[in-house]
Amino acid sequence: MIVAGLGFSSAATVDSLRAAFERASAGQVVDALATVADKEGHAALADFASATALPVHFIAPADLAEQRTLTCSNRSRATYGTGSVAEASALAAAGAGARLTSPRQISDDRLATCAVAIGGHI
Repeated sequence: MIVAGLGFSSAATVDSLRAAFERASAGQVVDALATVADKEGHAALADFASATALPVHFIAPADLAEQRTLTCSNRSRATYGTGSVAEASALAAAGAGARLTSPRQISDDRLATCAVAIGGHI
C-alpha cells in the first residue's frame, strides 16, 4: 500500500493540502491518506479526501512518536513527539517495514506538508 501522510495547520485549505500532496506524490499512485487523529473533522481534509476519492487513516498521536522520520519540525516534535506528522502518519498507516518514497514536502503557503510511504510487503 502507498500512503500519503499529511500534516497541516488548522488554517490549511484544500489548496494547501493539494499542493503538498502533488509535490510529494509526483509519479506515484497513492492508495490512501493518513494524518494524526486529532485532525479528524477538519473541513479542508474532508473536502480533499472527497476530491481525491482516497480513504483517510487517522493515526493515534502515540503511534506517531514510534516512527523514525527523515525531517524534523520543532513544532511537530513538541506537539506530537515526532519530527514530522506527515512522514510519521504515512509510515504508520503503510504498516510494518514501511519506508518513505518521498520525505516531507511543504505547500507554498507553508500550511500543509505531505510525505509518501510504501508498505514493507510491496
